[in-house]
Amino acid sequence: MKMRVKLSAAEKMLAICIFFNLALFVARFIYTRELNYGFYIWNTFLAVVPMLFSRRLYKHEKISFSSSMLVAGWLLFFPNAPYLITDLFHFEQRPNVPFWFDLLLVVSGAWNGLILGFISLIQVEQFLAKHVAKKWMKIISAVLILLCGYGVYLGRFLRFNSWNIIDQPFTLIRSSASHVLLPHQHLQAWAFTLSFSALLYIIYVTIKKLPGWSEA
Repeated sequence: MKMRVKLSAAEKMLAICIFFNLALFVARFIYTRELNYGFYIWNTFLAVVPMLFSRRLYKHEKISFSSSMLVAGWLLFFPNAPYLITDLFHFEQRPNVPFWFDLLLVVSGAWNGLILGFISLIQVEQFLAKHVAKKWMKIISAVLILLCGYGVYLGRFLRFNSWNIIDQPFTLIRSSASHVLLPHQHLQAWAFTLSFSALLYIIYVTIKKLPGWSEA
């Protein structure tokens, strides 16, 4: 018997957004025979991973070992979603392709990263709300977004990946410890983390005010 995956309305629209972005990339490749922006395929896959964790978590009712592992896995990969926003750094005028076409490609990629991250965060919130007092949820969400912002910094500027917690744990811990214990020596790290996290939080709260997003 085949298992059917039921998607919410938001997830269906998200699937369309991802298909649109990938279709732009395929059209660009067919036209130029070049793999410029090819990293969007891998980065988009990594951005989808946290939502795979959050969708499974959403179905859990109790705090257990499995649900705790799902939360940990989600948090580990969560920064990969908004990380797509920083791929805008690669946007530039390239020969043989209209400037506006590449603009559509990178902007749609950034949008996918935002929505993938926010939908997964909403699903995690819905699980946590079953076990945490409502007055703490905003604080928890803010902390999760702050950790996400820091994760994006680690990925974009220090080139760490989610799996480095396994294959390079001591290097990652040393870097993070230095940021926390010697913040005055890492002003860019904290300036980016706080600014990027603030932007994410503002957009996130704004989107949650829209009708229907509580059912992501």
